Amino acid sequence: MKRVIRTGFFNFWRNSTVSFASVLVMMITLMVIGFIIFTGAVLDRSLTELRSKVDINVTFTPSANEEDILSIKHSLESLSEVSLVTYISREDALTTFKERHKNDQSILSALDELGENPLGAVLNVRAKDPSQYGSVANFLENNSALSTSGVSIIDRVNYYQNKVAIDKLTEIINTADRLGFALTLFLGLISVLIAFNTIRLTIYISKEEISVMRLVGASTSYIQGPFVVVGVIYGIVAAILTLLIFLPFTYWVGSVTESFFAGLNLFSYYLRHFPQIFLIIIFSGIIIGAVSSSLAIRKYLRL
Repeated sequence: MKRVIRTGFFNFWRNSTVSFASVLVMMITLMVIGFIIFTGAVLDRSLTELRSKVDINVTFTPSANEEDILSIKHSLESLSEVSLVTYISREDALTTFKERHKNDQSILSALDELGENPLGAVLNVRAKDPSQYGSVANFLENNSALSTSGVSIIDRVNYYQNKVAIDKLTEIINTADRLGFALTLFLGLISVLIAFNTIRLTIYISKEEISVMRLVGASTSYIQGPFVVVGVIYGIVAAILTLLIFLPFTYWVGSVTESFFAGLNLFSYYLRHFPQIFLIIIFSGIIIGAVSSSLAIRKYLRL
């Protein structure tokens, strides 16, 4: 084992030009994997932000008792589809309405003439997924607790007015998830193939040396071992260089991603998740290098 490892390091330094080219190609492979990680983070944050923009409002009649409304709020919170229910009192609803129309004097004058608050309390309901708003709306329609003394206390549920937008957003989110998964598989496969063909080329250069070692009786593991060690070295060196390159790159694009992707600073994300990214990049380099070397040399060993 010591001899195999020593020979692997010797071959790495002896063929410095080939090693340099192989490390560069391996860096491209690992950078693709890194970009997949960053793209996944950006996509996840963007989809989370989109989901947070979708909700439905349950508006109650002005005469509804607060106790009944809070009872409905508790029932909604017990649903597995619901992530958050926010209660907006009549007074808060009126304050928000006035703020929204502060530049429309005719509306403010009409409110003053009424002399009372015409608005009902509101429950803002946010589901865990946009596709679940339909079942929440059905619950609101079919639950018998929504009536007091036989009279419904719900004025309106704006789900059906927003249904087209909610369905469209659900479709966009599902499509983005599928495309993200397909892109990850495609780029991952391409990067592995690039690394495999590069290492295969470096082994091709040594095919005569492999043939001579085979003729003089060297074992398969003794011939194969140094090339696997070299592949592992390619992966480790390329991984370290890739991680170093990501540091200034994420710092440079961090402010841009923070502005365009819901406050996600890619530099902060990189530093915060560095241990996980470090392990992914290092292990990817080691595995790709070792497996590619092992597979590429099989042809010359006639296994």
